[in-house]
Amino acid sequence: MLRRITTCVALSLVATFGTAVAKNPIDPGWYADPEVAVFGDRYWIYPTTSAKYDEQVYFDAFSSPDLVNWTKHKRILTADDITWARRAMWAPCCVERDGKYYLFFAANDLQRPGGPLYDKDNPNNHTGGIGVAVADRPEGPFKDLLGKPLIAEFHHDAQPIDQCVFQDDDGAWYLYYGGWGHCNVGRLNDDFTGFEPFDDGQLFHEITPRGYVEGPVMFKRDGRYYFMWSQGGWTNGTYHVAYAMSDSPTGPFKRVATVLESDKNIATGAGHHSVLRSPTSGNWYIVYHRRPIPNKDRDHRVTCVDKLEFNDDGMIQTVKMTFEGVSPDPIQD
Repeated sequence: MLRRITTCVALSLVATFGTAVAKNPIDPGWYADPEVAVFGDRYWIYPTTSAKYDEQVYFDAFSSPDLVNWTKHKRILTADDITWARRAMWAPCCVERDGKYYLFFAANDLQRPGGPLYDKDNPNNHTGGIGVAVADRPEGPFKDLLGKPLIAEFHHDAQPIDQCVFQDDDGAWYLYYGGWGHCNVGRLNDDFTGFEPFDDGQLFHEITPRGYVEGPVMFKRDGRYYFMWSQGGWTNGTYHVAYAMSDSPTGPFKRVATVLESDKNIATGAGHHSVLRSPTSGNWYIVYHRRPIPNKDRDHRVTCVDKLEFNDDGMIQTVKMTFEGVSPDPIQD
């Protein structure tokens, strides 16, 4: 009897994930645009709920002590907590500062006046952008910090979505964002309520590299700044990740190569990722979404974790997507 039960469990896992030892995806639910962080003794992933726009009115989060065993934290922020958010809550990004946790996110799929999707008679088109919420714990509950979007306009033609917050070694905080093929960077002020102007007086500089579509990511390794992004079409198998390198957090950024793309044996549409270096092992990981094969719906996307490795010259190696995921990498106190 025990052998039969074990076999049934194994077959169930095969049916769900494609292999009995699968660790990717981290959860069978539909989640996209994952942002990864380390807070205390746990890894955290903050994804978009992958659904129709009008159903994207909340965020869940996941935490793990080892990148393998994940706990879901439901409804850490909902549209009920944000007076100006109505739908399309996307791409959360969480950072810690002075004992508080700040969750940056986009909402409402803000449209540009005069753009092809702008409806002058529909007030839902007129407000939205990038907001920020705050909590005392990484699992929330989060509350609106400003009562309005942090960025509510188009600058340099970049739609205000897909924010990435990065702190440099000198303590300065930068926010990278942008959809519709344009990316901007701004310097956050000390309390995350606005932006400090650059030397030329501008609040945002455009840093768009060739091929950029959306999903910017910034990290620093061995004194070099790595800027990554997604390109192609987010609804299909052309979606993939590319990167550039620079000596400055504000660029210029020249495209180097593609590092993550579809694999007909595993999944398609791999992209909109984030990057993590383990504080314990020093290993690097990429957290991303992909579309299972066969895929039957635009919003059927799952969140996965795989290794991110580098050549001796600092170039990023091509990422191999797996069903197995990564080996346990516990955080030590």
